[in-house]
Amino acid sequence: MAAVWEPERKFQIWLEIEIAACEALAKRKEIPASAVDRIKKSAKFDVARIDEIEKEVKHDVIAFLTCVAESVGEPSRYMHLGLTSSDVVDTAFAVQLRDSATLVLQELGRLRAAVKKMALRHKNTPMIGRSHGIHAEPITFGLKLANWYAELGRNEERLARARETISVGQISGAVGTFSSVDPGVEAHVCKKLGLKPAPVSSQIIQRDRHAEYFTVLAILAGSIEKIATEIRHLQRTEVLEAEEFFAGGQKGSSAMPHKRNPVVSEQMCGLARLARGNALAALENIALWHERDISHSSVERVIGPDSSILLHYMTRKMTRLLDQLTIYPDNMKENLEKTRGLIYSQNVLLALARKGALREDAYRMVQRNAMEAWRSGADFLSLLKQDGEIKSYLSGKELEKAFNLKTQLKNIDRIFSRVF
Repeated sequence: MAAVWEPERKFQIWLEIEIAACEALAKRKEIPASAVDRIKKSAKFDVARIDEIEKEVKHDVIAFLTCVAESVGEPSRYMHLGLTSSDVVDTAFAVQLRDSATLVLQELGRLRAAVKKMALRHKNTPMIGRSHGIHAEPITFGLKLANWYAELGRNEERLARARETISVGQISGAVGTFSSVDPGVEAHVCKKLGLKPAPVSSQIIQRDRHAEYFTVLAILAGSIEKIATEIRHLQRTEVLEAEEFFAGGQKGSSAMPHKRNPVVSEQMCGLARLARGNALAALENIALWHERDISHSSVERVIGPDSSILLHYMTRKMTRLLDQLTIYPDNMKENLEKTRGLIYSQNVLLALARKGALREDAYRMVQRNAMEAWRSGADFLSLLKQDGEIKSYLSGKELEKAFNLKTQLKNIDRIFSRVF
């Protein structure tokens, strides 16, 4: 990924654009074919020399063209003929963004594969489901992972669409009117680079396209943060249902030798903030003055490589984390039983309703005993069996049936068939 954003790669794309434009002009007989041959054979650049020239001329594209002209000689007068700087810069930026999206998609595919593998392994590993951080009803760890898998799939679809959106180039001249260059030149250049011509442009490719790409990266970062946040909660000492791998020789604290911290998950949560901030900057870039100003350019020099490299790193890092994640099924079972049966309160409520109790009455009966279980620590099922009002509707065996974990998880297979 870093290679996509090296100055060497950027200037190489610039040179490919300039040569492709010359090829198209030669086909149109607007410049000599012999000049194009000489340009192809002799054109080269040196990053240090471009930087040296730019210090004087204060313009990166002019510095690049001047540097290349030193190697090409007289035929260099045919380069950049009818083009404006943004024709080169924006078209090259599209190539870099497209290539970056491809690399992120590859890593995202590996991350999904890691999640799928773990989801299938733990499809039937029971654990407590939580809402508002409070024990709710039983789920399986695999179901939690299935949710992550499906969400990452939506991220794949979004990123593929964003790659398509950003894969457009332009060679349309100073204000997008093709007044000094024929649209056929644009078509040739874009075909050579694997891009589509923008249907319409001003002096630039419109920045709503770029905003889509960076926003999609931010959404992906948010999904990674969601997974990381969950792992952080599951690793808490009083929960300890999952834990980041802790290597031999690793240290968790400079002061407390016992510490084993979810450092990678915390890192992911922090980095997601950068991705969101960069997405906001991309959204700010949409509104420019008239056919173009330069306020977006400085922003993109930062967020282009930063967000692309960042999400490539985050997806790869998260894959490694999940591949090595330690799971504690026994702790999940222990936590599942921590409330002494309260997690089956809805089953009892529904059983009462099916036996003829009004829902409000059923809710009152169940809640009355649930609150007593919270207060005293008593076994919920035992309290229910002793409640005279409840006994008028449900027998002891019928109450016990409501506390069946397998019944609670009876549709997990059907959910998995829909996801996988």
